[in-house]
Amino acid sequence: MDISITLIIIVITVIISWQALENRNKLELLKHSPYQEARTGQWYRFLSSGFVHGSIIHLALNMYVFYIFGEYVEQYFIIRLGGTWGRILYLLFYLAAIIVADIPTYLKHKDNPGFASVGASGAVSGILFIFIMIKPWAILQLFFILPIPAIIAGIAYLVYSSWASKNRHDRIDHMAHFYGALFGIIFALLALPRVGSEFISQLIRGIPF
Repeated sequence: MDISITLIIIVITVIISWQALENRNKLELLKHSPYQEARTGQWYRFLSSGFVHGSIIHLALNMYVFYIFGEYVEQYFIIRLGGTWGRILYLLFYLAAIIVADIPTYLKHKDNPGFASVGASGAVSGILFIFIMIKPWAILQLFFILPIPAIIAGIAYLVYSSWASKNRHDRIDHMAHFYGALFGIIFALLALPRVGSEFISQLIRGIPF
């Protein structure tokens, strides 16, 4: 039985994140720092930042959500695009989502030496929203307790992430969440056959008239 791309990414992320948590110099070297990127040309940080996390809880939460939705989305890629090409495109999407999610914060904070971010949240948001495109009326457990349709949770997530990116001043990169999710939607529409039409069809069928 082949090991999924999702599990391979999780193992690599856990190893690198654990090493970075044990060695703060490594974390400093790998994190997304727009100020450093603009001045030193360390563009690798756009990608490396997705493989380090600020805490064990941050790492565990991201990898748990990624595993739950990533396994399903990866199989969908394989079913629609074939084994080899499906896995390749799934991997390329995940890596690209890390980079794309960091671009808006780079543009906003490239002159701000105090801003930095870490984590796979942008890519995980993209995976989550591809899942929502595939199964919009699937029931998700909000905060692991409250059942809510995926499409409703997704809309609330986008609204909150957009609002928080402008109004919250915590250590969470809400902008990366928002743009990672948008990238997931756009990628699904462009790369996955019929996903757009099937999404609309499922959406209409699931509306309680």
